[in-house]
Order: sequence, then C-alpha cells, then structure tokens
Amino acid sequence: MAADSMEIDDSLYSRQRYVLGDSAMHQMAQSSVFLSGMGGLGIEIAKNIVLAGVKAVTLHDTKQCETLDLGSNFFIRKEDVLSQRKRVEAVCPRVAELNPYVHVDMSSSALDDNTDLSFLRKYQCVILTETRLRLQKRVNEFCHSQQPPIRFIGCDAYGICVRVFCDFGEEFEVSDPTGEEPKEIFIQSITQDNPGLVTCMDNQPHGLQTGQSVVFREVYGMVELNSTVRQVSVLSPHSFSIGDTSKLQPYAHGGYFVLVKTPKTYRFETIERQMCDPQVLTPDFSKPEAPLQIHAAMLALDTFQEQHSRLPNIGCLQDAEVLLKLTEEVNATLRNKAPLNAELVCCLSKTARGTLPPLTAAVGGLASQEALKAITGKFAPLQQWFYLDAIEVVRPLQSLSVEEFVPRGDRYDGLRACIGQSMCLELHKLRVFMVGCGAIGCEMLKNFALLGVGLTQSSGEVCITDPDLIEKSNLNRQFLFRPHHIQKPKSTTAAEATRDINPDLEVDAHLNKVCPATENIYSDTFYSRLNLVVTALDNVEARRYVDSRCVSNQRPLLDSGTMGTKGHTEIIVPNLTESYNSHRDPPEEEIPFCTLKSFPSVIEHTIQWARDKFENAFVHKPSMYNSFWQTHSSAEVVLQRLQTGESLEGSFQVIKLLSRRPSQWEQCIGLARLKFEKYFKRKALQLLHSFPLDTRLKDGSLFWQSPKRPPAPIDFDLKDSLKPTYILTHSLHVSFYQDLSEEAVTRILSDVPIPKYRPSEKCIETDDAAKKPDKMKIPLTSEEEREAITQLEQAIATDESLQMSPLQFEKDDDSNGHVDFVTSASALRARMYSIEPADRLKTKRIAGKIIPAIATATAAVAGLVALELIKVTGGYRFEAFKNCFFNLAIPVVVLTEPAPVKRTLIRDNINFSIWDFWTIFGHEDFTLSDFMNTVREKYGIEPTMVVHGVKMLYVPVMPGHSKRLKLTMQKLIKPSVGRRYVDLTVSFPPEADGDEDLPGPPVRYYFSNDCTDIH
Repeated sequence: MAADSMEIDDSLYSRQRYVLGDSAMHQMAQSSVFLSGMGGLGIEIAKNIVLAGVKAVTLHDTKQCETLDLGSNFFIRKEDVLSQRKRVEAVCPRVAELNPYVHVDMSSSALDDNTDLSFLRKYQCVILTETRLRLQKRVNEFCHSQQPPIRFIGCDAYGICVRVFCDFGEEFEVSDPTGEEPKEIFIQSITQDNPGLVTCMDNQPHGLQTGQSVVFREVYGMVELNSTVRQVSVLSPHSFSIGDTSKLQPYAHGGYFVLVKTPKTYRFETIERQMCDPQVLTPDFSKPEAPLQIHAAMLALDTFQEQHSRLPNIGCLQDAEVLLKLTEEVNATLRNKAPLNAELVCCLSKTARGTLPPLTAAVGGLASQEALKAITGKFAPLQQWFYLDAIEVVRPLQSLSVEEFVPRGDRYDGLRACIGQSMCLELHKLRVFMVGCGAIGCEMLKNFALLGVGLTQSSGEVCITDPDLIEKSNLNRQFLFRPHHIQKPKSTTAAEATRDINPDLEVDAHLNKVCPATENIYSDTFYSRLNLVVTALDNVEARRYVDSRCVSNQRPLLDSGTMGTKGHTEIIVPNLTESYNSHRDPPEEEIPFCTLKSFPSVIEHTIQWARDKFENAFVHKPSMYNSFWQTHSSAEVVLQRLQTGESLEGSFQVIKLLSRRPSQWEQCIGLARLKFEKYFKRKALQLLHSFPLDTRLKDGSLFWQSPKRPPAPIDFDLKDSLKPTYILTHSLHVSFYQDLSEEAVTRILSDVPIPKYRPSEKCIETDDAAKKPDKMKIPLTSEEEREAITQLEQAIATDESLQMSPLQFEKDDDSNGHVDFVTSASALRARMYSIEPADRLKTKRIAGKIIPAIATATAAVAGLVALELIKVTGGYRFEAFKNCFFNLAIPVVVLTEPAPVKRTLIRDNINFSIWDFWTIFGHEDFTLSDFMNTVREKYGIEPTMVVHGVKMLYVPVMPGHSKRLKLTMQKLIKPSVGRRYVDLTVSFPPEADGDEDLPGPPVRYYFSNDCTDIH
C-alpha cells in the first residue's frame, strides 16, 4: 500500500520530492526502520522519518510513561502517566496518525545483551536511542556484519550534550552527494591545445572543483567534444583545462557544459574501531576542540553508568569529580586527543539526568536526515560522529544553589535539571509573538509546549497569527495538522494541538497578516507587552517588516528559515546585535525582457515565459478590463468620448478584449489555436526573418551563438500530446469547461482559419537592459482609434457584459489546469529553441516559486532557535548567542556569533546604533521651527534636513521650504493609525567640508507630551 500510494500522492510529498527526488522517494517507500527508545530524542526521530514516508517503522521501548516524559515527549499525555501505560503503546497510534501511508507498529520486547538480534535482518536501518554503549556496540557489530549491511545509527542526549554515530557498512555508495542541481554554463572559448583551456562567459563562474567531470553539448566547430565527458582541472573561477584538444577541430562558437554527477563510495567503521580515533564533524569553529572533548566526556559517562548503574546525580559535585577522573582516563586512550575541558565535564555530570527539548529537537532533525540517507543513498552521510553541546545555556547558571535544579515531581523536572527553577519560571512568564504557523511554526509551538513558554497561571502568553488555511501538502511537514484539518485555519488548529501537548499553555490565535495594514492591531502598545518575537515566515519582505517593528519597539527577534536540507537561524537582540535589515541579500537576478521575449537559452527562461503568459492572459488582462469599466461605467459614454477624439488610457486594449472575448467553448479552442500559431510558429519565422542564421554583429561574430539559440518553427499536429494540452489549457478563461471528445476537438481545430504569415519589419529588442514596454501608455494611431470605435459599436450592439473573472495561479490544485498550461507552453517553447524540457514537477516548482522543504531541516532549525530563546529570556551576554547555518545534505553545521551592533559616530561623544532613537515632545502649536530648535538645543547638532520616509519636510535648497518653518508639525505630517508619533530622519552637517550631510538616528516626534508609548 505504501509504495503505490507514494507514487500517486504527489500533493502530500510535493515539497519533499523536490529535495529528495523520485528515486529516493521510491527507495523510502520500500524500506523499513527499527527505532528503539521513545524518550524525547526517539520521538523526534520517529516523527521526522514517518513524515518523510518510509514504508514501515517499528517503535521499540520497554519503559512506562512517567511525569518526566511530559516535558520531553510531545506525544505522551497526562492520562498516559496516570494509567501507567507503556510509552510505546501511548505514542504508537499518535505517530501512525502523522502519515497514513507508513505502517507503524510497536515492540516492547527486551533488547539487551542476551537478545537474539536476528530479528533485525528485516530492517534496512536500525536506530538506537536511550541505549547503553555496550549494547550499541553489540547491535552495531551485528548490523555491520550482515550482507548487505544494516545501516546503524546511535543517538544519545544527556543534559547539555548530544551525539550521533553512523555506520553504513564497509562500502556505502551515494548517488548524489550534494543534491545541488547542476547548472548549464555557457562557453566563451576552447583552445586547441594540450591541455585545452575552456573559458566560460564572464557572468557565469563555473563552480567546479578539480577532479570533477563535465559533459559538453552544442559546441560548434570542435564538435568532437559534444556528448563527451571530460575531467576538469580548475584554473580560475571562469576557466579550467580538460586534457588534450590539439587534434580536434578548431572551436568556432557556442556550446555549454554541465557537471556530471558521479556516485561516491563512503567507508565506515564500527563504534568499537572508531572510539579511539573518531572522525568528527566540527560545528563551532570558535571552539574547534569541543567535539573531541565531548567525545571523551560522553564515553566517560558511559563508563560511569556501567560502574554505578546510574547517571550522575543532579548537581552532585562528588559525581562530577568521579566523571572528570574517568574522562582523564578515556582521554589518555585517544589517538587524537583534545585538552580536557573540566567545565564541560562538570556541566555534563550535573545535567546528565536532565533534558533540553530544543537540543534533542535539533539533533533529532540531523539524525533523521542520516536515517533517510542510509535508506536512499541520497546525500553525503555523516562520517561518523556528530557532537553538540549547549554549555552556553547553562554556563551562567552554575553559581546557583543545588536546590534550583532538584526534581519537584512535575513535567519540567528534566528541563529544571539543566536550567534551574528560576529560569523555568521566567519561561512560564514569557509573552511571545510568533508570526507564521507553518512548518517552522508548528515545530516552535511544540518546543514552547515542552519548555512551558507562556503559561496561563504565570500570566504568560504565546500569541500566534497566520492568515493561511491548511492544505494537503502541508501535512508532510507541519506535524500538528491531520487530514481532517484540511481547509481549517493554521493558527487556530495549531493552537488547539499545542494545548493538547501542554494544557497549561496560553495560546492566542489570530488570522491576520503582520503588515502596515494591521498596525492598528499589532501596535506599539501590543509590542510593549511582549518579551520577544519569533518569525516562522517563508518570505523576505515579511521578515523585513517584522524586523523593523522589533527595532522600533526594542524587542528581541528570533528568525529562522529553511530551503530543502539547508537552514539558518539569526538571533537579534536589542543593543547587542545587528538586525535582519542590517544586511541585505543580493537581489534576485531578473531575466532580461529581450531574453524572455525572443532569446531564451535555458529551461528557466521558457518556464518564466509561460508563467508570464498565464499572468497576462488570465490575470492582468481581465483585471485591467474590470478596472477600466469601474472607472468608465458605461460603454456608450466611452464610445461618445472616443468619437469626439478624446484619448482614454487603455481603451484600445480593453475594447479589443471586449470584442474578442469568446462566448463559446469552440471559440476558446479557436483562439488558443491562433495563439499556438503566433507563439510557436510565427514568432520563430519572424525572428529568422529579422535575423537570418548567417547574421553577423559589427565585430564579425555570428548573431546566433551562445547563449542565443536560433528558433525552429513548430507545425501544429494533433498527434503530439503537448499541443492539444496547450490548446485545452489555454481555454482556462471560460467557466463552462466541457469534456469534449478528441473527435470534437479535431473538428473544431480543422475549421479554424489560419491567416497566411506575412513578415513584419518591426524592430526586435536585443538589448538586455531594455524594459518591458507598458502597452497602456502607448498612444493609439488614428487607424487604431477607428478600429476601437467600430469594435465598441459591435460590442454595444451584442450587449456584451462589462465584467471578466481574473484567475489566481494556484499550483496545488491539479484539476484546474494552471500548472498544465505552464508545463505545456514551456515545453513547446523549449522545443522551439532546442532546450531540454522540464517535467511537470520541476516546472511546478519553478513556476510556483515553491521552496523545497523537508521535516528534518525544519525540526533542526526550530530546535536551534528555541535554545537561543532560553538565552534571550535569561538576558545573557553577547558571546553566549549563536547564529547557525547548516546543510544536512553534505552534512555541515556552522555555529557563529551574531554580528555585533555597529555604532555610528556623529561628533565627539555623540554616536548611535540602529537600536537608538532620539525623542522630541511637541504639542498642538509646535512648529517645524520649534522642532529644529529643540533638536539643536537637546542634542547639540545643527539640523540641515528633515525627512519622513520619502517625504521631504524641510530641505533648505527646495523652493518654498523656508516657509514651512512656521507651519505646525500636525499640518506637515500625520502619524500612522494606532501611533501618536512619527519617526523622522534628521541630517547634520559633516565635520569636513565637501562631504555629504550625515543622517542621525530616528528622531521620534510625539505630537503631545503624553509619553505612555515609550518603552
């Protein structure tokens, strides 16, 4: 059942399929996993791999539910503890609910030194958590010895330290180590030499590494290279050598190359062999020795358990001393050793009985991705140990008394053992605003519930908002939602599910966007009640807006995001760090208008062209049409104004739409047939007429050479499935879709008159810098005016409706034909230009701007953010905070300090940062002159210019601006809804003559002396 369902249910797995690909998805649908240990770490891994869609998962555990589990396992409820259910019995049905296409069963049989391990042979991957190292070694040896080997993963979480170990056998072949999609790189030249030198186009660095191989295509002159694979030796970002080309024909022009992905084999050793000389991943280069230090400390902890049959007691200094001595002994046996870290060992000892839920979430995401690699052979596996610590979380708390950390018999005992009672109480009191309740939002809410963030009895609150409804495609990552929630609001559903995890949470769910239009709701007063803000968004502009509100209101912001296996976190703390808006990613590169219109060279160009055609035909034109008739209510009035010679903007385009709008299905098919002729045949004929194949540029080079591709006209043929698909989907703008037979469509098409092609002498744009012309602004010729009048007269005579129905491109509804239109149109244009077409899945991703996503990365990023939330709550120093970037595919995890806030010097002893603003209090009669005088007196600076956003209030060189000095501030500027102030930019003269004026910090002008908005 699972395998068949996986093949057909693309809507559930769509975003993950973009990450893993069809082959890996198919592999998962045939694989079984054994997972032991249903504590916090085990349940995180179970959630992630079941959401991913493996065929079967066996959950194993022998323990009973305890109150302690409520603080780490989000699928255990209070009633499970009261009824003393086994953990695996409690969680199994709830894990199974995550994905109906995965068979989830359970086992509570003993797994110990005497267990016959032969039952593991039916699994492709075995994952052990909460398992003594001695047993891990035994199971690992068994898995390693099998043919084929069973992939083994061992995971442990003790307080502030976690580890993952992977052993995928003597030889483990990976089909695609990086998962990055190879790009087509165009060639500038190839020398006829030994070795031959390949130079790329100036704007395309090749991104290759020496030893990789590329395949050449569409090379002119040196045609022997086409379809051959050559190994490269990199010389510069734009050049490389490829071996002997001296005996090949001289290179003429054109061509491109693509990286050839070659499988790579990885070799693994068992735990036993790896213990003394471990291969470790280093996540934090500010403490490069930490992985080996944790390795020694955690091996010593395993020894402590063997000797004492228990973990070190919470806060016990004697146990910490014993563990430190054991760590020294372990360290002496390591071939590659690091200096002993006594502080780390002490913190591990004191917290080993505890749990940091965000830390287990983060490492659970990484371990889950390794499990998917083990099953699919997709992406580079971890070799072989991963260690992570959260010592920065507990370091400031070490001076607290032992009583802070002792158990109190509630769900927070595990957390309390790590961070103490006082910090737990601070978390309970938090008032958090989270924007977005999608994949990251669901994971964050789970973390809030386990940490006890925002409890009702402590006057805390978690306020969440998201305007979206739940779609089927969300269920694969947004684990709080189930099939019966589809089309319900995300925020209210997520709030209800979160209260199931922790009923004490106060969750206030909204359905609003956070934007300027909702500032009356999310006002300064609203922000003044918050402790911090969390973004769980998928677009940059929304992040920038929320960041600006946090800076304006001096509130910490925790930001994160994922794209496929990649993730990032950014911690923004007032007066300590830069803000999100302090840095800007390079703008997304736009495809030049002339490239889209006439000279596509890669499949992304044809997909964007098809998407633009959709927008133009089904969105822009109907919207423009409706807008015109809302302005000009009567067709008769428009006709009269045109007949008197009056020019109406957009009238010709609107009237043409009115006269040509089809009213019957047959007319739609006929119109689509004419569009086919225009786009895929006449366009090619016109281009070749304007630029024959032998056309040369002024420098003598051919016009048609890379990256320009000469088009080839396409004749219409009903036997070609693409063409009827295009015809039918082009008829989307009628609401009365009919299921016509092939014979009926053929008959209609055969009756469509195709006018004879006549070449035009219109100029075709070839300048990359040229912008798309605005047809609404193009004046009508007298002939077009006469035609418009005639068409309007005909429309009035036939009593045409003056309304059309614009569509909204909807990528997730496979029945509406939207993606099919773009896919068929793009594929036809690609064929016309000899470009390799894209399948429907790739077209859907690019046209719909879908961000690839997978639950493993989402869980990891949310866990890392929640760790920082604890530090923000505790008011930690700058050096405690960590930003993170990771790519679980490679795998690489990089933790860094945030960028410190920068201060700008205006004059001696006068400086400011992004977090500063100056305040001026006015009154009803307060003039611009009063404002400038107050700035001068209060801050000792001479104002030279005053600006509000893009509005210039006072610029001395502007005519008439001196008169404004007598005007009141209330007359010049108004505050936004919900505010009693405006933020103004005031510039000051530079110290050196000739320099530009310097902008100071925002000057917050209050329209009255009421200062209740200041916080």
